[in-house]
Amino acid sequence: MDRWRRSAYLLCQNWHTADDVVSAAIAKLYRHWRQVAWAENRDAYAQRVLTRCWLDERRRPWYSREQSRAAVPDLAAAVPETVTDRDGLAALLRSLAPKQRAVVVLRFYLDYSVEETAQLLGISTGTVKSQSARGLATLRTAVKGQCQIGGNR
Repeated sequence: MDRWRRSAYLLCQNWHTADDVVSAAIAKLYRHWRQVAWAENRDAYAQRVLTRCWLDERRRPWYSREQSRAAVPDLAAAVPETVTDRDGLAALLRSLAPKQRAVVVLRFYLDYSVEETAQLLGISTGTVKSQSARGLATLRTAVKGQCQIGGNR
C-alpha cells in the first residue's frame, strides 16, 4: 500500500488525491479479483490499474470533484520523508505532461522495463522510449534553469 501511495503521489502531486486514486484502484481490483488472480504478474496488474485510475481522475470534470476548504477538520497522518527535496522533485514532475510523468515514474522510480511500462499504459514501446526521452530532456532543462537562477553551475 505504501508503494502504491508513493507512486500515486508522484503521478498526481497531492497526497489526498493519491489516497483517492489508491482507493479507486483497490475498489477496481476487488471488483475484478478473478482477473487479478489469473494475472501472470499481479503487482504489474495492480500498478496498471493504479496508473489508469490516475489518468481517469485527471479527465473527471472539475465540478464532480470534492472541494477543499481552508480549515482542515483533523490532523493528517505524518508522511515519511524519503526524498530530501520533495518539493523540488514535485515541481520538476509537474513540469511534465501527464503521460510523460506516468512514463518517467514507472520507468525510473518504480524501475519497470520499457515493455512493462508499455503494457501498463497500453501504449507501444516506441512511445515509452520517446516519452522517456522527452520527459528526461524536459527535466534536464528545468534543472538547468533552476541552477542558473540559483547561481549554481
